[in-house]
Amino acid sequence: MDDWQEQWWKQLEKTAADMEEFLVDVGEATESFVDEINQTVGSFLEQFGLDIVEEVDSFIQDFVEVIITTSDEIDAALGEEWDGFVDDDFTNISFHSPSKQNNPACINCANYHGQSYNGNLLVCAMHPHGWNDENCPDWEEEK
Repeated sequence: MDDWQEQWWKQLEKTAADMEEFLVDVGEATESFVDEINQTVGSFLEQFGLDIVEEVDSFIQDFVEVIITTSDEIDAALGEEWDGFVDDDFTNISFHSPSKQNNPACINCANYHGQSYNGNLLVCAMHPHGWNDENCPDWEEEK
């Protein structure tokens, strides 16, 4: 009777050893599989990044080329008319100080602007044409 128990324990030990070997093999296979996936995904992402950079670079080059071509076409179409184009709104600017005769309410006021743009005087932001008498309600002392 002792023989069957000994055989049973030997079979159990062999099964445990076989199971351990199987699990070690599964672990090694899994590690190998994960390494392959990691390399494949890594190379894919690297190539994908390079492709994206190439596409963006190509797009930017094409875009700049279109802008340069369009700019050249506009210059050619306008020709000499473009050379004479000047924005006259702010080319003739002069300063006018307040005096007893002109804008007396603005003397020593921090809000006074006093610049003339092509002959149009801007007194201040609150009263673009100035105040009618000598006591402006928005007068502030210059600092």
